Amino acid sequence: MTEPRPLILLIEDEPQMRRFLQAALEDKDFRLVEAVTAREGIAQAASRNPEIILLDLGLPDGDGIEVTRRIREWSTVPIIVISARGQEQDKVAALDAGADDYLTKPFGVGELLARIRVALRHAERRRGGGPEEVVFETGDLRIDFGKRLVTVGEKEIHLTPTEYRLLTVMARDAGKVLTHRHLLKEVWGLNYISQTHYLRVYVTQLRHKLEPDPTKPRYLLTESGVGYRLRSE
Repeated sequence: MTEPRPLILLIEDEPQMRRFLQAALEDKDFRLVEAVTAREGIAQAASRNPEIILLDLGLPDGDGIEVTRRIREWSTVPIIVISARGQEQDKVAALDAGADDYLTKPFGVGELLARIRVALRHAERRRGGGPEEVVFETGDLRIDFGKRLVTVGEKEIHLTPTEYRLLTVMARDAGKVLTHRHLLKEVWGLNYISQTHYLRVYVTQLRHKLEPDPTKPRYLLTESGVGYRLRSE
C-alpha cells in the first residue's frame, strides 16, 4: 500500500506567501492544509495531526511565538518558523519557545525543502520509527558514537571530553539550529546558560580540529546571535 504523503500545516495570513508555498510544496508531493489565524492554526494542529507546521509570527489575532508555546503543551510536531522578522531576539524567542527551525523571508524553495527534510528525520527518530543512529556522517566528517571515534577523511581526530560532548549534542540534531542556551544547558548544565563565551571557545577549538579552513567553516555553522548548526547532508 502506498504511504500517505506528508501533511504540512501552514499558518500564514499573507495570501501571496500561501500561494507561493502551496505551489512549491504540492509540486514536491506534500499535502497542505492552511490556517490564516493563530486560533485556527492551533485548532488545525490538534485536529489534523500534521507532520510539519510552517508558522508565521505576525498573525492577525496573536503572535506565532505564543502559538508555538500552546502547541508545545501537547505536541512535539516539528515547527518551522517562517517570518519577515529577522532580529536575533525574535529567532531566539521562537526557538526557546519550542520551534525547531527558523527561516527569514524571503527564502528559497530549496532551503525550505532542506529544512523540512531535516525536521522529518528528527520526528521519525523521536517516534522510534528507525534504528538508533550509530554513525553520523557529513562530508568527510564521521562520528562513530559506539566507538567514540571522530575522523575527518582518514585522519582520527582527538577531542577533549567537552569537545566530544558538544559535537555529539550537535550531531544528534544535525541540520537543526541550536540556541546558545540549549547547547550550554546540554553540555555544561543549567548553571552555565549565560556563559556564551564557553561556546565560542569550544566551537573555535572544534573548528581548528575539524575544518579544512577554520575561517570558512563547512561543518560547524554559525547562526549569528542565535546559536550554531551542524551541517547535515
